Amino acid sequence: MKRISLYGLLFLSLLLLSAGENIPTLYIIGDSTAAEKDISKGSTERGWGMVLQGFFDEGVKVENHAINGRSSRSFYAEGRWKVIADKLKPGDYVIIQFGHNDEKPKPDRHTDVGTTFDAHLEQYCLETLAKGATPILMSPVVRRNFYLKPPKQEDDELLRNSVFCGECVNSDTIVDTHGPYALVAKRIATKLNVPYIDAGAITRNIEQSYGVEGSRRLHMWIDPNKYDWAPKGRQDNTHYNIFGAHIVAGALADAIGQAIPALEPHIHHYDFIVSDEGRGNYFTPSDALKDVPKGKKTTILILQGHFKKPVVPHGKKVEWKFFNGLKWTE
Repeated sequence: MKRISLYGLLFLSLLLLSAGENIPTLYIIGDSTAAEKDISKGSTERGWGMVLQGFFDEGVKVENHAINGRSSRSFYAEGRWKVIADKLKPGDYVIIQFGHNDEKPKPDRHTDVGTTFDAHLEQYCLETLAKGATPILMSPVVRRNFYLKPPKQEDDELLRNSVFCGECVNSDTIVDTHGPYALVAKRIATKLNVPYIDAGAITRNIEQSYGVEGSRRLHMWIDPNKYDWAPKGRQDNTHYNIFGAHIVAGALADAIGQAIPALEPHIHHYDFIVSDEGRGNYFTPSDALKDVPKGKKTTILILQGHFKKPVVPHGKKVEWKFFNGLKWTE
């Protein structure tokens, strides 16, 4: 019996290992709008890709390789794509989203519509397909631009040095800043017959729905003296804060499910997401509980971290969900 039990455990272990290897990975390559962020000093900036795992269950592993300031040219030239290409396997997916920095004049980033930008996006797709994986092309997300003539900004990364000074808008609708760069992803997707998501249209609708003033809540608009790390405040219409990243990630997750039916069953929405690594909208369950409204059932996902079960205040109704086998600590 002992030998049978040992063989059974070995078989179960191999089965679980095999199942883990068969889980598809959803890779993200792109720029600062999706990127991982340094939160060591308390920054509230987040990329939508940084928080995307909270909208997928354990059946899909999200691996975000988007990085600040990269274009389709520089991401490849720096060897960042090779890291992903070397481990791609059949059944994986790659979200490809560039444009913000391809538009910029810097020679190490700049690409041209109709030639180099198209060629780079096509190369990512072809190399993904060659590995038996599926590329998902996305148009760039919009900037929060309610100006008929956008402020001149040659580098979105410099917005982190901006200071709060208010604004005088002259449009009640979002005005495009990407020009022909916004159209290339769709053109390449049609040419290669691969999935396409119009992230530009999705985020335009989000910005528009919040309005001129309300849409500031999605971005790194910070009043002076609110945070030690931004004493002069900040006025950034490109990069998302915690709230904005979650709104955008949730909308893009739904779009991914529509574009890839096999992924749709793995997509979930929770009221709050807890991650001690900054991938949720709260760092601890206790923080999340403070914002749970009384009398309304609230679902909270514990995405990352080890926590003792907190006491739920009287009158609050909470359903706890746990990612990938997490449990309360003793």
